[in-house]
Amino acid sequence: MEEQQPLSVTAARICRELENVFVTAEASGLDPRQTIVKEIMKTAKGRGHVVVHGVGREGLMMKGFAMRLFHLGLNTACVGDMTAPHVGPGDLLIASAGPGGFGSVNAIIARAKQDGARVLLLTAQPGGSAARLADVVAVVPAQTMAHDAGKTCASVLPMGSLYEGGLFLFFEMAILALAPALKQTAETMSSRHTNLE
Repeated sequence: MEEQQPLSVTAARICRELENVFVTAEASGLDPRQTIVKEIMKTAKGRGHVVVHGVGREGLMMKGFAMRLFHLGLNTACVGDMTAPHVGPGDLLIASAGPGGFGSVNAIIARAKQDGARVLLLTAQPGGSAARLADVVAVVPAQTMAHDAGKTCASVLPMGSLYEGGLFLFFEMAILALAPALKQTAETMSSRHTNLE
């Protein structure tokens, strides 16, 4: 961690680091947003379920994404919720394993595949154990907790925060692309927002 800097200085550095995630993705010809949109549209056309999963802070990003997919009118759930459906053919599991794999994430991917669901994995480590199980891999080129120590640590943010921030922004960009494709507007999305708050 670095010493206290003015808010604007620290924020500018964090924003540059996040921007670099997208510059790196673009330069490598990788666009997780397009992969996410393509897989979700394929599932939506077949009226399948989109179920998301991640652990820790990655899981929080996944839950936020599920909320927006719900606002778009899609059949969406989070693994572990009591209302999560049985998944099978025509359904999509979107999982995140930034550092390459987690025992629980890998097991859930394997189960979804066993029952016929398609699996899209988001990761910073396309050679990791979870990627070998998935149907499609979308690479988010950002530091994770696997690279947060020593010389490999480039980010001012700790652990996997840069990856998690990248996920959030890729998801928001995917929503921006999905809304017109699904003929959804700000008004139709808002109409699905809970009134029980």
